Amino acid sequence: MASTDNATYFRKGFGLKTEVQETLSADYTGHLVDLLRSREYTLSAAGMTVRLAKEFGFCYGVERAVEYAYQTRAKFPDRRIYLAGEIIHNPHVNAKLREMGIIFLRPGENGFDYSQVGTADVVILPAFGVTMGDFETLRGLGCVMVDTTCGSVLNVWKRVDNYAKDGFTALIHGKYYHEETRATASQVEKYDGGTYLVVRNMEQAREVCDYIEGKGLSRDAFLEKYRKQASPHFDPDTHLARLGVANQTTMLARESLAIGEEVGLAMVRRYGEAHRALHFRTFDTICSATQDRQDAVNELLLEPLDVMLVIGGYNSSNTISLALLCAERVTTYHVSDANCIDVERGTVRHLPPGATVEIETAGWLAATGPVRVGLTAGASTPNNKIGEAVSRVFATRGIAAADIV
Repeated sequence: MASTDNATYFRKGFGLKTEVQETLSADYTGHLVDLLRSREYTLSAAGMTVRLAKEFGFCYGVERAVEYAYQTRAKFPDRRIYLAGEIIHNPHVNAKLREMGIIFLRPGENGFDYSQVGTADVVILPAFGVTMGDFETLRGLGCVMVDTTCGSVLNVWKRVDNYAKDGFTALIHGKYYHEETRATASQVEKYDGGTYLVVRNMEQAREVCDYIEGKGLSRDAFLEKYRKQASPHFDPDTHLARLGVANQTTMLARESLAIGEEVGLAMVRRYGEAHRALHFRTFDTICSATQDRQDAVNELLLEPLDVMLVIGGYNSSNTISLALLCAERVTTYHVSDANCIDVERGTVRHLPPGATVEIETAGWLAATGPVRVGLTAGASTPNNKIGEAVSRVFATRGIAAADIV
């Protein structure tokens, strides 16, 4: 992100970690999670075993963003503080910030509406970052900016910046409407003619490959299909000739890598191996925390499990990726929080993999006999919410917290 006045732009907090730590711990610490860690990620009672993946929940980037938001409130107790969107994709964390008097701005077609923001106000930039347009607007207002953009996201921005500078179109594996992807795509705007195209999955990537090789969709059909996912001036006949692959950091890692491989092979078929570097670049820009959580889930899935519970916001991309991985191997329930587990009725409200509407399932957990429940949580899910879910899982079998060993 561009630099700005040090008196109004803050990226390293305010040195108030000690002052806010007690409040943060009270809001987000989960004692059952601590117990799971101390017992090799396993708790058992009365025939039920819960196994927690070894990497789960809050990552460093999320912890940093939330802590900086708390520091901002402590630093500016009497100022109006705005947040550009959601700090992370977790409803409980965002609700806490609202309770602290932080005002949430909602994005529109052309970015956020900053008309109510004055010079004396403070605006927090979320972990996903904001677009170049939003950043320049805020800089022009002269308000205080507290930038919590994740370092892993910044690494992707650097790649996209280099692509655009060298005349490559940024081919981004992600969701074109997601805050992070929109911010990443906007990095090409620093350069005249900078161009991007967003693909959601391998199916769309293969359509790009077909076009590169002179197959598939016509020019007009391609432009119509990808109109919302590409730069306004995008022309496939021109801008698919040189591609640099990047990704939204929370996507399924193996798919991002496979897309890069597929596009690279298409370039070789079109231009020849000797000219590959002139037409194609790629780097693995999946963040380490996302990769670690996916690796830990894959390790857990090697064990015999009856069901898998994945906890995290339904709009959390990294949580969705975890749920998709789990669903390939075992019956999986993606719940937004512990309240989705109805102990009395024995039901669970969940989002099926690939769906957009929450459903309710009865008898999701066997009422008798041995049962093994695997559990993980997205990078924006705090430990206290994970602990609450564990407690409800045991309570579904009538097992009290005091009986868990």
